[in-house]
Amino acid sequence: MLYYSVMKIQAITWKEAKKQLLSDPETKILYDNLEPRYKIIGKIIEKRIQRNLTQRELANKVGIKQSSVARLESGDYNPTIDFLNKVAKGFDCKLTISFEKIKNT
Repeated sequence: MLYYSVMKIQAITWKEAKKQLLSDPETKILYDNLEPRYKIIGKIIEKRIQRNLTQRELANKVGIKQSSVARLESGDYNPTIDFLNKVAKGFDCKLTISFEKIKNT
């Protein structure tokens, strides 16, 4: 005899899901450690889109392969400062790095 279990599926927003996930202390630590990497990736993608550049066009400006830009944007590559400086120059920008005081949450 087969028994079926019916689960009620409720859609939640990304903000709610993130809040639930980050309520776990271990997950929060992992998230916080990866946050700088994903902020950099987000800024590079944002700048490339603002400049109407494809990954290939950015790669050509920087003197690297398109696959390197793709790996960077996907998070599969941990770039050096020199590499990020090349990318910044490809955008005709200056790379800046800052340190901010950690807010107590």
